[in-house]
Amino acid sequence: MDGGGNENKIEDEDKQALAALSSVPSPHRAKVHSYSQQLRGEKKPYRQGRKHSLDGIPAGGSRPLSSSDDDFSNYSLDEEEGALDLKPFTPLGEFVAAVSPAAAGSSSPGPGGGSGSGSVSGGKGEAIFKVPTRAAVHPGRPPCLELRPHPLRETQVGKFLRNIACTETQLWAGQESGVRFWRFDRIYDPGCGLGGKVRRGDEDAAPFQESASTSPTFCLMVDAANGLVWSGHKDGKIRSWKTDQHPPAAAAAGEQEAVDGGGGGQPPQQVDAGAAANAPFKEGLSWQAHKGPVLSMVMSSYGDLWSGSEGGVIKIWPWESIEKSLSLKSEEKRMAALLVERSAIDLRSQVTVNGNCSISSSDIKCLLSDNIRAKLWCAQSMTFSLWDARTKELLRVFNIDGQTENRVDGGEKGQQQQQQQESGQAGEEGGATPQDAAAAPAEKPAKEGKGKSVNKKEKGQGFLQRSRNAIMGAADAVRRVATRGTNAFVEDPKKTEAIVMTADGMVWSGCTNGLIIQWDGNGNRVQDFNLLNKNTAVQCFCTFGARIYVGYASGIIQMLDLEGHLLQMWVAHSNPVLKLAVGKGYIYSLASHGGIRGWSTLSPSPIDQILRSELAGKEATYTRKDQFRVLIGTWNVGQGRPSQEAMMSWLGSTAGDVGIVVVGLQEVDMGAGFLAMSAAKETVGLEGSAIGQWWLDNIGRALGEGSVFERMGSRQLAGLLVSLWVRKNMRQHVGDVDAGAVPCGFGRAIGNKGGVGLRIRVRDRIMCFVNCHLAAHLEAVNRRNADFDHIYRNMVFGKPTIPNAAGGGGGSNSNNNGSSEDTKPELSDADMVVFFGDFNYRLFGISYDEARDFVSQRSFDWLRERDQLRAEMKAGRVFQGMHEAIITFPPTYKFERNVPGLGGYDSGEKKRIPAWCDRVIFRDTRPGSSTPSQCECSLECPVVSAVIHIQVAHTDRSVRRQEFGEILRTNEKIQSLLEECRVVPETAVSTNSIALQNQDTAILRITNKSAADKVVFRIYCEGQANFKDEGDEAEYRARGNHGFPRWLEVTPAAGIIKPDNSIEVSVHHEEFHTLEDLVDGIPQNWWCEDTRDKEVILVVVVQGSGSTEVATHRVHVRHCLSAKTLRADSKSGSRRGQKSDPKQQSGSSDATDDSRSSQKP
Repeated sequence: MDGGGNENKIEDEDKQALAALSSVPSPHRAKVHSYSQQLRGEKKPYRQGRKHSLDGIPAGGSRPLSSSDDDFSNYSLDEEEGALDLKPFTPLGEFVAAVSPAAAGSSSPGPGGGSGSGSVSGGKGEAIFKVPTRAAVHPGRPPCLELRPHPLRETQVGKFLRNIACTETQLWAGQESGVRFWRFDRIYDPGCGLGGKVRRGDEDAAPFQESASTSPTFCLMVDAANGLVWSGHKDGKIRSWKTDQHPPAAAAAGEQEAVDGGGGGQPPQQVDAGAAANAPFKEGLSWQAHKGPVLSMVMSSYGDLWSGSEGGVIKIWPWESIEKSLSLKSEEKRMAALLVERSAIDLRSQVTVNGNCSISSSDIKCLLSDNIRAKLWCAQSMTFSLWDARTKELLRVFNIDGQTENRVDGGEKGQQQQQQQESGQAGEEGGATPQDAAAAPAEKPAKEGKGKSVNKKEKGQGFLQRSRNAIMGAADAVRRVATRGTNAFVEDPKKTEAIVMTADGMVWSGCTNGLIIQWDGNGNRVQDFNLLNKNTAVQCFCTFGARIYVGYASGIIQMLDLEGHLLQMWVAHSNPVLKLAVGKGYIYSLASHGGIRGWSTLSPSPIDQILRSELAGKEATYTRKDQFRVLIGTWNVGQGRPSQEAMMSWLGSTAGDVGIVVVGLQEVDMGAGFLAMSAAKETVGLEGSAIGQWWLDNIGRALGEGSVFERMGSRQLAGLLVSLWVRKNMRQHVGDVDAGAVPCGFGRAIGNKGGVGLRIRVRDRIMCFVNCHLAAHLEAVNRRNADFDHIYRNMVFGKPTIPNAAGGGGGSNSNNNGSSEDTKPELSDADMVVFFGDFNYRLFGISYDEARDFVSQRSFDWLRERDQLRAEMKAGRVFQGMHEAIITFPPTYKFERNVPGLGGYDSGEKKRIPAWCDRVIFRDTRPGSSTPSQCECSLECPVVSAVIHIQVAHTDRSVRRQEFGEILRTNEKIQSLLEECRVVPETAVSTNSIALQNQDTAILRITNKSAADKVVFRIYCEGQANFKDEGDEAEYRARGNHGFPRWLEVTPAAGIIKPDNSIEVSVHHEEFHTLEDLVDGIPQNWWCEDTRDKEVILVVVVQGSGSTEVATHRVHVRHCLSAKTLRADSKSGSRRGQKSDPKQQSGSSDATDDSRSSQKP
């Protein structure tokens, strides 16, 4: 109910002014959600409270596609019907007199009393709630392996995962404090559980090993040839990690190790010798690569490492220097780093002439190696540059529309000057800075009033009317400043976010607006697709065989064929998909919340249905049930403040056996200046007040904050405040706190009316609590209905600052800042939604005296028939699909302070009719899992508190992962289907030995003998050996990521062969001498080139378009220097020789190699 002081003034004054207020569009609030500032305020007087009853809820409709990470819900919970117990409420102290026997002491309720469990529900319009479709295995997506279940955000501070990459035997992840990896042979093993050897958030993850702490990891790259994983970091360093990491010897049992409790204040735990075995592993070679962060890395087809950073900086690190540094001992670590650093080739400086650079100065988004044509792609936000991987020459610069660009970029200095000029222009257009915006509400009214005389009409308007005008003027000024300021910096929606190359040699890029563009190998735009028909950013790609997988900011994964046709689509995560990686039969997806899931490369297939059926049959083995109670309290404090004793009598006694406490307050402060400043702060992303902080501090003291309860989140919008507290023994199961606010007052711009909400995850359940203050006055029913509809449709949740924790970053990749719209959960997606607060619905068709008489007789049944909210819900005009229990306590509106019993109702001149203004209404999408166990209210104070008993059925992810692996290993049907998928089409290679002389070219023919399946092939260099004499023993050494030596060209090095077809691969020797040539890591002149005979082993890897295994063929290519004809002018006079006859270099025209291996990533 509305505070007495304010409504007495507002009810009769200036009603026309409210109707005449112009509609002002509300500001953009997608990111204006944070916890209250830590401010202190003075004490003021206060008022008091009561409670309310609820019932169970039937399930609503369902939707085919859910974004929830929860696969499971139990639809067969046995719940005891909780009786609605009306208990006398404890007085709150200084503002409360004793409850009169007539009011609260009666044990025999009147006709409408009693404790029946009937309820009122919204009769129509239940479709506003999208009940998530959940089962033992989610029916809307393929069965998945949960390698790392969705961790609570609060447990990931400083440990958020940013990217993933796969080797042949491991999955690596880069995080904010280093790297970690999982072994594929242990992906089905159980986690350590709570209190185990890992930090909170990883208790259900498969066993993993973690590195020593480093700067945040921004990118990962696998070097399969040398058994290394390379990582790029925020501090500008590139680090190497060995893939054959083994846990060090276990320390003595009983060693003490502090285990991080993820912000929960957990004490150090006893860790046995097994914990020492998981000691962090250390980096290998590392060096300072860039001044800024390393944003992307890739190995070229010749084994050189390319890295990109801020400002369009691209550097090349030649493999020869890296190889030399890797061979040095650990004691020579500093020398190794210097050797690599000095070998750097800065491509940006090479294409800068007279201060003008040919490439953009925007940050490097992605680097992509085209191993088919020996080129390298560099993607920036709006442009691409194409480079020759061998000569390192810039081939072409073109924009996102495919048009060639002749750039004149003045470098970093010119860019800074241009940004300053743009900022200056934006400031002139906007007319103010953010500081001006915050000050505008206070300055605007004074400016307008200066030098003007106040006429009689304005004088007669009264204080409230002038205050309204001032607030509206201030809000309008703030909004104009904010709107003009943001329009000056509108970002292009087509920024490139990801890029990938497919097996057929085409390049695909994804944009922030969801557009997918296909390019040929020369950078010509072929076609584009928008398969979602939504403005949802493409975040990542990966390929497997003849399929493309696309990850979106909405959490969706799409599977496409090479023509761009959609094969399958599903909601993989509730958060954006940051990265995709292929490894050991799975497509692994990393979500921004840190969860990792594996999706079978065979999906869709009959195996999916078998897994669903088998997992559903074992549901009882991994299902767990928990019970807890939630206390929900609402209070219109009317700008008052209670004593600490009063707070203790309310919350201290009531919250004794509950796990979660949610408190919603209205009218904590309602001054005109406060409302104007609140609107200004909301516009620039701030919220909270000293008075709001006073309430939070006192609620915390009453609940025993720090020892018994912990505050998980709060949100203030002008006079509205909601806070949520969790008992410490439940803290480890509650998290992912999000906050939202929707103003409804004064043109939907001011927060004197509106709603503030908090969203949390408890186990597998999503719960939303929305504290509302709706339009006042008896006749304003339609406005109240409209306020609810506005709050429901516009409440979006954003991640606020985590209390008592350093900033976390939310798990989003720093490379993708501003790259995607944040996906906000709606109220309709939650498992449980509770609306509570001062709804202001009144009683109609009854006089003051009649209502007072019925209250004195406790005849609540007749009064309920006159309840506006009950009538509107039955008609389906408000709170559609939600429920409220039968009310068994007296109306809570309208009281005078310090007046006991029925005398507390308004007996003044207005005699406002008693009504149930303060309500608690909720909906639970899981039937039988929520029961209102008690609801209380005292007559003399409008505090309503409801206690709901909740039973949660959740999944033990660790046990289910074990069952998942067991089904795959033991089910005969699955094993038979897997065996069929291992078949590799029969192929033949024309030769297994090639000899080349200078400038020679040989043809290697690969034939697909299958009449039905396509063959996907790729060629890499397993290693090179040098021979000084004929009898020398061969010692093959691989270049970075199986790159080719510089003297060898293999074209094409990958592709697709149609059934009963063949492809010819050119193997060519090319003289390549530059002054930058390196031998053993030392720069050499071209005339010192090594003249030994060289031999390489080319490996031809073939697989079917969807097969899980590969076959390999090995071809020995030897370069013989029988004639030493090197001359001083050989570089300028060199030319390609004639093609050699392949038959002359092969004893067999149809050599094959039947070796097979499991799929390499």
